Amino acid sequence: MPAVKSIYDKKSRPLDNLIYGLIYFCAFISIILLVGIVAYVGYHGISSINWKFLTTVPSAIKGTFGIAGNIVNTLYIIIITLIISVPLGVGSAIYLNEYAKAGKFVNLIEFTTETLSGLPSIIFGLFGYVLFGQVLKLGYSILTGSLTLAIMVLPLITRNTQEALKAVPESYRSGALGIGATKWYMIRTILLPSAMPGIITGVILSIGRIVGESAALLFTAGSGYLLPKMGQYGEGLFKKVLQPGGTLTIQLYLSMEKGEYEAAFGIAFVLLIIVFGINLLTKYLSNRFNINK
Repeated sequence: MPAVKSIYDKKSRPLDNLIYGLIYFCAFISIILLVGIVAYVGYHGISSINWKFLTTVPSAIKGTFGIAGNIVNTLYIIIITLIISVPLGVGSAIYLNEYAKAGKFVNLIEFTTETLSGLPSIIFGLFGYVLFGQVLKLGYSILTGSLTLAIMVLPLITRNTQEALKAVPESYRSGALGIGATKWYMIRTILLPSAMPGIITGVILSIGRIVGESAALLFTAGSGYLLPKMGQYGEGLFKKVLQPGGTLTIQLYLSMEKGEYEAAFGIAFVLLIIVFGINLLTKYLSNRFNINK
């Protein structure tokens, strides 16, 4: 009786080796491109990075050029956008995945969400300028930019949350409902904690898109670079929301347009560090929640 050959005894075919080689080649090219971009931007931009550059604002009188105001504006837009989009995105995903019955309506919502995620950001900027800036009379402001970006990142948060909820085993649901738990209690105490790594990943990826966005903000947030005035009771922090505020990407664009290449590369290097930090944070939080599961 001939011996049965296992799958490990099969000889590799030339076509398989060719495909493996192409895969490794593409991965190598991706790594080279990333290293090249980081090295090029770092070489031209790291000389511009100093404490004064990071803690001052542009001033013709003082002869300074800094990005402190742009960093603060970026933080404003990140926080306000997430406050608006995260509850809506997670809530929509919970409804679509746990409450809505499969059918044309759910398919229409999912199709609309996917279509929104593929629209060019400049279209969102034009829409936000007309609706929030002109119709709602918010003008060029951080709030206008944040509302516009909230619409942009909403599909990303919704889809990531949906996929995270779908990945939770069905036995978790049936087991909780079988011992008498209400559906909302089951979602709140079992599904959401189990799906938390995917939800956090979606939120942090959204932060990355917010940080790197420029086209939509040109139409909505403006290019202001001043720091908020605190005031006696800190009211300046809230008034800043209704004032124009240019993010780091907006300032990068303006610096390149004016031929201020050293400043532009400095801002680009700061953006690379921020994006790198966001990716590290994503890995750390995902691993931590997976371990805690």
